[in-house]
Amino acid sequence: MSETATIHRAASALRTALTGARLVRFEAPQLIGPAPRAGRMIEHVDEQGRGLQIEFDDGLVLDTSLKRSAAWHLYRSGDRWRRPHKAMRALIVVDDWMAVCFDSPSVETYRAACRGRHPAMGRLGPDISEPDADLRGAVNLLLSYPDGDVPLADVLLDQRVVTGIGNVFRSEVLWANELSPFAPVRSLSQRAAIRLVNAAAHQVRATVNPGRQPTGEQTPLADMAVFGRNGQRCGRCGETIDMRPMGVRHQLLYWCPGCQTRLDPRRQQRIERRAMDPHPAAQKFLADLPWNRDVG
Repeated sequence: MSETATIHRAASALRTALTGARLVRFEAPQLIGPAPRAGRMIEHVDEQGRGLQIEFDDGLVLDTSLKRSAAWHLYRSGDRWRRPHKAMRALIVVDDWMAVCFDSPSVETYRAACRGRHPAMGRLGPDISEPDADLRGAVNLLLSYPDGDVPLADVLLDQRVVTGIGNVFRSEVLWANELSPFAPVRSLSQRAAIRLVNAAAHQVRATVNPGRQPTGEQTPLADMAVFGRNGQRCGRCGETIDMRPMGVRHQLLYWCPGCQTRLDPRRQQRIERRAMDPHPAAQKFLADLPWNRDVG
C-alpha cells in the first residue's frame, strides 16, 4: 500500500472514532506548543500531504508528520499496542478509543488560522477556561467590538475577544442565555454581556477538567442541550433544534429557533413589518386611537 493511501486510511479511521468525542487524556513527550486540555471536543481530523491534523473545539490543532515509518494506530481501551511504548509520540484517549501516533519526527500544536486573526489586529483575549481569567476584560472587549453588526455567534469565536469557548460552547452558551446567535453584538447590553461571559466561563470550566474520568455510560453529547442535536426537540421549549454552517470557517452552529429569540434581528423585523400598514386610511385610524394620541 502506498504512503498516501496509508495516511488516508489512518485519517478515515481516526475521523470515525474521534470526531465529536471528548478528550479524556493527552500525552506527547516531545510536543511543541500548548497541549490540548481534557474535556475538549474533537471537531475535525484532516490529512494534508504527509501530515495529519486533529482539531479541537477551541481552535487548537495537533499537527503530526507521518514521514518515514511514522503512523497513527487506533486501539480499543485495553488492547495491546503493536509498537513499543517508547515509540509513542502522541496519545489521544477518548471514552471508547485510544489513538496513538508512533515515530513521528514532528508533533506540534497551533491555533487554527482565521481571516480575522492577524498579529497586527491585537493579541489574544482572556482564556476563560483559566480560574484567574480576566472576565471583566472579556466583557469590555465584547462590548467594544469594532464591528457592531457581526453576529454574536461569530464574535464568540473571535480569539481577540475571548479564548477557550470554541464551537461547542458557543452553541451551548447562547442557548443557556436564550440569545439568538444572529443578534448583532452591538445589541448586547452590559448586563447581558456579563451574564454571557460568566455563563461561558462556568460551562467551560465545568467541562474542561483534567481530572475527569470516563464513566463508560455517557455518550460524548449526552450533556449537551443543542450541540449535535439537529432535528431533535429542545428540552426547554419543545421546538426542533436547527443547524447551519456559520462564520469564516463554516463551523456548524446549533440553536433552538423556538426559545433563542432574545435580540433576534429577524424577529424584530417581522414585528415591524406587521405593525406597519402603508395605507393612508389605516395610518389615520391608528393615529386616532386614544393610546396613540398626544395628551396635553
